Amino acid sequence: MRGDGGRLVAGRYRITGRLGRGGMGTVWRADDELLGRRVAVKELHAEGDEDRALREARTVARIRHPHVIVLFDVVEQDGSPWIVMELVDGRSLADVLAQDGPLPPREAARIGAAVTGALRAAHERGVLHRDIKPGNVLVEHGTGRIVLTDFGIARVTGATTLTEAGDFVGSPEYTAPERMSGQAAGPASDLWSVGVLLCAAVVGRSPFRRDSLGEVLHAVVFEEIRPPERTGPLLPVVEALLRREPERRPTARETEELLAAYAETGVPPTAVPAPVPGTETERQDAPLPRARRRRGPLAAVLAVAVLAGAGVAAASLLPDGGSTGGAAPDRTTVTSGAPARTSPSAASAPADPASATPALPAGFRTVDDPAGFSLALPEGFRRSLEPPRIFYYSAGKEFRVGIRAQRPDPRGPEAVMRAQDAAGADAYQGYRDGFVTPTTQNGHPAALWQFTWDGFTPGVPRRTFDLCWEEGGRQYDLWVSSPLQQAERGRDYFDTARAAFRAG
Repeated sequence: MRGDGGRLVAGRYRITGRLGRGGMGTVWRADDELLGRRVAVKELHAEGDEDRALREARTVARIRHPHVIVLFDVVEQDGSPWIVMELVDGRSLADVLAQDGPLPPREAARIGAAVTGALRAAHERGVLHRDIKPGNVLVEHGTGRIVLTDFGIARVTGATTLTEAGDFVGSPEYTAPERMSGQAAGPASDLWSVGVLLCAAVVGRSPFRRDSLGEVLHAVVFEEIRPPERTGPLLPVVEALLRREPERRPTARETEELLAAYAETGVPPTAVPAPVPGTETERQDAPLPRARRRRGPLAAVLAVAVLAGAGVAAASLLPDGGSTGGAAPDRTTVTSGAPARTSPSAASAPADPASATPALPAGFRTVDDPAGFSLALPEGFRRSLEPPRIFYYSAGKEFRVGIRAQRPDPRGPEAVMRAQDAAGADAYQGYRDGFVTPTTQNGHPAALWQFTWDGFTPGVPRRTFDLCWEEGGRQYDLWVSSPLQQAERGRDYFDTARAAFRAG
């Protein structure tokens, strides 16, 4: 079939029109003349992969989820495999964004929750999608149902590297850095793509869109990741999903719950700490057994350069003053100049459901500060009282955690942060990339201010994350400052401290 309608495929499916074409195949609208229903049939372009297509189709057919495309049949016509699927009456998310513009954050969260739920069902069956992008997400007319398509198709060619027979399986802008650099991929790789999808849904384009494939690869694998400010309430989830280390991303279940809760209630999600190593959460998103280790990032970059020099059309790969208080007896107490230690009774004390704090990542301890608040910090951080602020420094002082408690400012946290952002160039040498995002902290309105500046040491710029909110009659500022090259670790410290923070 090459353009004319009316052809009969496998003696049963009558082609009535073309729905779309991608790198892996062409999708046609058809009538199932045996059962009297409309279907979509996909003609696969890959040659010599009939057996693999059948294996993948069998796997996808076992997935049962309302947001997963339903697969009906696999047939052969003229030596090529064809996959028969349900026909969804609607538009792709790519078409929605192109025709209607970016979505409100809550609608993006609804779509993201549906996609992540579909991924969770697939991952439980041992299936990686590998090509999450707006073009593979359908929005059904009338019902608003979200349907994720092309499950398992990325495995048809058996390629997981950037270049194999001149092809890249997937969409570079939405592909996780471990896949781009040829490393083993697992469920967390699909979750990275969900983070990019959320950005695209509320902004209108991927944050990694560049003019060439090489630039896209560099942005995904090497550049500092700065989600657009317009992600707004979704920023904590997006930043967690776009952590370059796969093991630090939230699982599909966690992501689905966070997005669904925001879509339903309108209450923005808060900080998302990295998973605790060794937990069931981590095992759920471990790489699948069939994942294989490939070439490193430098080899991938060189491969792209060689292809470009050989005339391969790389562009075609791109997608269409505080109060004081006593320390609690069963927590960690830290005094000035001493590293954090865990109280012996803390391990045996029963947890209070009303005041339970999130499980901490390995290497972190809960710290009760004499000023009457508690938070989680890495082991070895030392306290320094520098009125009106309290600091905790890493051994080499490259990481700095600051806390300030004072009387509430009548302007409110967001106005305070925006005023500081406006004055950032006066307060911080080389101030840049600053933005403020409304959020919540412990159920209270809050504002998150992020920025880069030239820092204390020439040639060593720093990234700062600063959260402001009011709680218990006090206004708190909690911030973490780190070298720009270690901004991801600094953000991890910040997220963990924020999630565990308890006011006095």
